[in-house]
Amino acid sequence: MGIASINPATGATLQTFAELTPVAIEAKLAQADRAFQDYRHTSFANRAAWLAAAADLLETHADAYGRIMTLEMGKPLKSAIAEVQKCAWVCRFYAENAERLLRDDVTETDASQSFVRYQPLGIVLAVMPWNFPFWQVLRFAAPTLMAGNVGLLKHASNVPQCALAIEELFAKAGFPEGVFQTLLVGAGAVADIVADDRVKAATLTGSEPAGSALAAAAGKHIKPTLLELGGSDPFIVMPSAKLEAAIATAVTARLLNNGQSCIAAKRFILHQAIADDFIQGMAERFAALTVGDPLTDATDVGPLATPAICEELAQQVQACVDAGARVVVGGDRAALRSQLPAQFQSGYFYPPTILADIPPGTPAEDEEFFGPVALTFQVESLEAAIALANATPLGLGASAWTEDIAERDRCIAELDAGAVFINGLVKSDPRLPFGGIKRSGYGRELGQPGIRAFVNAKTIWIR
Repeated sequence: MGIASINPATGATLQTFAELTPVAIEAKLAQADRAFQDYRHTSFANRAAWLAAAADLLETHADAYGRIMTLEMGKPLKSAIAEVQKCAWVCRFYAENAERLLRDDVTETDASQSFVRYQPLGIVLAVMPWNFPFWQVLRFAAPTLMAGNVGLLKHASNVPQCALAIEELFAKAGFPEGVFQTLLVGAGAVADIVADDRVKAATLTGSEPAGSALAAAAGKHIKPTLLELGGSDPFIVMPSAKLEAAIATAVTARLLNNGQSCIAAKRFILHQAIADDFIQGMAERFAALTVGDPLTDATDVGPLATPAICEELAQQVQACVDAGARVVVGGDRAALRSQLPAQFQSGYFYPPTILADIPPGTPAEDEEFFGPVALTFQVESLEAAIALANATPLGLGASAWTEDIAERDRCIAELDAGAVFINGLVKSDPRLPFGGIKRSGYGRELGQPGIRAFVNAKTIWIR
């Protein structure tokens, strides 16, 4: 399918869009290049004023933007509104801190003056996913535009209305024409856009195959990239943990965004001393969740974004069950469908599910489960927990629950991940760098590294 906005709760097509022609793409590239020649010389004060205005618009119209998200990709409206509010936060953070984060780094040498100055590169292409259709874009755009670059957005093809709304947001905030543009194109157009000499760098949040393809295309032309790819985050719980807090957070961590989050906890690695109590407590909370219309406040879990995602998740669960895994709760799409109102019978819903006693050799070992499915494993020791946590090609985030200082320090030192959260939910924060290792990608967004991701760190030496 081409570029279309489809309501995943009903399966109904909301709107279709024509892809940009090569001539139209060229016009947008030319406009971005012209815009950069002037925009690179604007002051931090001007950029900050425009970005603060974008934050104001996000806060003022949070409900409207949230509704666009919910209708296009299915997250509960209350979660979508919270996402818009977080976007306002990242805008304000960089509006207030960009100049400080990019100030010259002075170093004493044999020169009378020597320092590093951070200057923009030019056009940066962002290839962004559908699961956080505003946040993923804004966390790229806020630091990138504050650094003096201009942005081109190739958004996921199932969220075109979000893509266009974000372009309009920056225009309404006062950014000069051409500084941020949306490209309604398919994945097949990305390599040629990256190859264009006017495009200086690219960033992608998405799947491993998509990231590999972008990195290969950019590498062919010696252009920097930043990749944030999949995750199969471990959630370790030891006997000393505050169990009720761990269970409550586990439910949120697994089901955030209908379970469709790269940094969602997916593998719950439980010390055998507390495993049964943890699984029981988690199952009780899963069973009490309301699945249905994402536009109503009572709904906890909405539909998955596409039928393909729903079908893949069902196949992964079935493969585990066929191998001997036990379904603690959920797992029955037909039963869930029978409980839904008629208008949602064609929606892409999957029940919140917990699997236990998962044998080796299943997709749970090395695949990302992108939906509301919790995989539980029991271990005898912290050593075994860390070994299992690290036994994946992915390394985005990790959460560990323990009140033992020695256990805490071992988790911090030994877990292979871009972020380790102790007794807390793994989340992104504008003040802290975010990214993964191994096949979860490279580079860092947010914090100081995020605004320095696409700049020329120019060494200056003066006699």
